[in-house]
Amino acid sequence: MRVLAVVLLAAVVAVAAAAVELPEFREAPAFRNGAGCEGAPTIHIAMTLDATYLRGSLAGVLSVLRHAACPESIDFHFVASSASHARRLAALRRALAAAFPTLPATVHRFDARLVRGKISTSVRRALDQPLNYARIYLADLLPPTVSRVLYLDSDLLVVDDVARLWATDLGPDAALAAPEYCHANFTSYFTDAFWNHPEYSSIFADRARPPCYFNTGVMVIDLDRWRAGGYTAKLEYWMEVQKQEARIYELGSLPPFLLVFAGEVKAVEHRWNQHGLGGDNVAGQCRELHPGPVSLLHWSGKGKPWLRLDAGRPCPLDALWAPYDLLRRRGARDDLLAAVA
Repeated sequence: MRVLAVVLLAAVVAVAAAAVELPEFREAPAFRNGAGCEGAPTIHIAMTLDATYLRGSLAGVLSVLRHAACPESIDFHFVASSASHARRLAALRRALAAAFPTLPATVHRFDARLVRGKISTSVRRALDQPLNYARIYLADLLPPTVSRVLYLDSDLLVVDDVARLWATDLGPDAALAAPEYCHANFTSYFTDAFWNHPEYSSIFADRARPPCYFNTGVMVIDLDRWRAGGYTAKLEYWMEVQKQEARIYELGSLPPFLLVFAGEVKAVEHRWNQHGLGGDNVAGQCRELHPGPVSLLHWSGKGKPWLRLDAGRPCPLDALWAPYDLLRRRGARDDLLAAVA
């Protein structure tokens, strides 16, 4: 009996170890402030941190630092789910520290219980994860002293100085800035049940401008205005409508943002979110860049560059992501970052 107990305990330990095992990552180059950085503002960037997108998050951080004129003036805020086991969270912290030993960073725990009763199934399982909704709660997760934050998804690269995006003028009233795409069919983001309901569809009647689609993977947020305007509660309201009253949308955390902010977003140049490089939410097919200059590449959609590269079926633009990949491979040289250093 004692032998059986020992065997069972060993099995449990082995399973637990496997559950927190993460790939090894190389240490990124150290990036220092350039001339003229004295007195530069602190840039606060928020990203999620989990095992599934860890590789993408680290590549994104590297891209931000590589192209910043004042990289030492950037503070990162990583949001991790409270549902993560303590050992998993510790493993994530170790991976982050291994890649960026001197990075000014804070890991904030997001209470997944805040949204578990408000999430409805969507077209892709990844969109249904509680951490995908953490961006709604940044005003509560970050300290009150942080009055502005740049939220970035974990499947993108910044190829320009992020200070230019950070300096976006939100004007006298806007709480959120993002690239808008007014050519997109806005009505397609909501169901017939939404548009046929006079109370729901009238929500856009009093907006400053006609509502346009924007991607929530790149947002400049004025947290003071967000808190004062009670925007977290407004977003939660539409999540509750979706869950309890009628199915009014299909796409995870995006539609509530459109319902609350579309028509009142401070527009940012399209160069700051060349999105859709991961294809659609079903097939994840290859796509080309949109016409115009590029400051940020965003693999939104089903196809992620690290998965396609590992599978040996990359899309042409995935080659732009590869030099930022910090994954340590056996037999690979650690100077491969020369391409981005």
